[in-house]
Amino acid sequence: MSPHDVVVVGAGLAGLSAARDLMNAGSDVVVLEARARPGGRVEQTRTADGRLVQLGGEVVGDFHTAYRGLVDDLGLHLGPSFTDIPGESTWLMNDGLSVGNAVPWLSASDQRKHDRIERQFAELAATVDPDNPWGHPDAVALDRLSVGDWLRSEGATANIVRAMEVRAMALADDSVERRSLLGDLRKESAAGALGFYNYDAWESLKVVEGSATVALLMAEQLAHRIRYSSPVAAIDITTNGVSVTLHTGERFTASDVVCSLPAGPLRDVRITGLSAERLASLHRQQHAPTAKFVTVYDSSFWEENNQNGTGYFEHTILGGTWVQNTGILSALVPVGKLGPYFATPPMLREKALTAELGSAYGPRATAPEAVFMRNWGADPWTQGYITAWRPGELTAVGPLHGTHEPPFWVVGSDQWVCGYMEGAVRTGRAAARELIGK
Repeated sequence: MSPHDVVVVGAGLAGLSAARDLMNAGSDVVVLEARARPGGRVEQTRTADGRLVQLGGEVVGDFHTAYRGLVDDLGLHLGPSFTDIPGESTWLMNDGLSVGNAVPWLSASDQRKHDRIERQFAELAATVDPDNPWGHPDAVALDRLSVGDWLRSEGATANIVRAMEVRAMALADDSVERRSLLGDLRKESAAGALGFYNYDAWESLKVVEGSATVALLMAEQLAHRIRYSSPVAAIDITTNGVSVTLHTGERFTASDVVCSLPAGPLRDVRITGLSAERLASLHRQQHAPTAKFVTVYDSSFWEENNQNGTGYFEHTILGGTWVQNTGILSALVPVGKLGPYFATPPMLREKALTAELGSAYGPRATAPEAVFMRNWGADPWTQGYITAWRPGELTAVGPLHGTHEPPFWVVGSDQWVCGYMEGAVRTGRAAARELIGK
């Protein structure tokens, strides 16, 4: 049994940022990580010629102030992401391929209705406090309503709903029919209530040195304080502090525990001493699972056709694409396509998915120099990718979401409005500040 001031469970961005701040404040901290590496849902590698390849979380936005502050603290640099690449979007739809930045099937009348509904959405989002959506006078009604039902109630045509579905697939988000309106309003309120999801707001920046470098540098500073290949089986909270037990039976004791596990793996840990209400709220949270598919080419050849690499796919397993680096395309498998993805035998997946890229970008896309796949939804230490709020779930999880019950502190991307790297860093550093100041 090893006594410490704080035990941090999980060495993703949230756990690492909390542990680093605690260490720098003089706390005796130990980090327990199930994997043999740090970073959680951020991971990277390099091509043979030295280009960075991001296998997990990749981009951030201007309003992601906690993440940007950490990047600056670590001496890293932010640069423009794929949103800065010239050219036009690619639409691989049921009715054919087209290139252009406008949604190809929206008529002028559809576009006017879309713009009006988006303005109404922005106005409604501005009435939602992202830190307290439960305090909205219509919280229950807004939460029970799906985005799709709300769109139709505001006069959205089938073409408009189709456009929203295609955009959701590109983000690996769930269908508009299975997303809480309050959840979406809360998410966009955090971004400034600009309207529907906007790449320029959410995804305009990337760490030049690689997003996983943020985690790697923090892990390097924490050094021996991180115990890898150490999955946690149980957390026991008593009046005398906490006890954290590994699957091996080894125990760690401390005054406090910071739990940064994603929603799925957290349910696999036996927790005692926490209130029934807090535990039920944590266990109720859901993930939108996904798989990430990355292809590496010798150049960004699609630019020869004025394609900027941002793609929206409708009838394929992949939901769409974006460019993460010169000659490197990222793609996600959305929630509704994971069935066909996993049904495809593993040895045939690469061929099936590169064939889809070939339909969008031409024959050269079918022959990448390298391919990387990460099944984040099936990974036992992740079990998902971003937070999912289905109709009724935000109010069911309730205002305990993202709160603490000392000596049990809960952090992580899931404890913010919608996941993402900003949520991990924001909650991790905030918890550390509270612990340091108590």
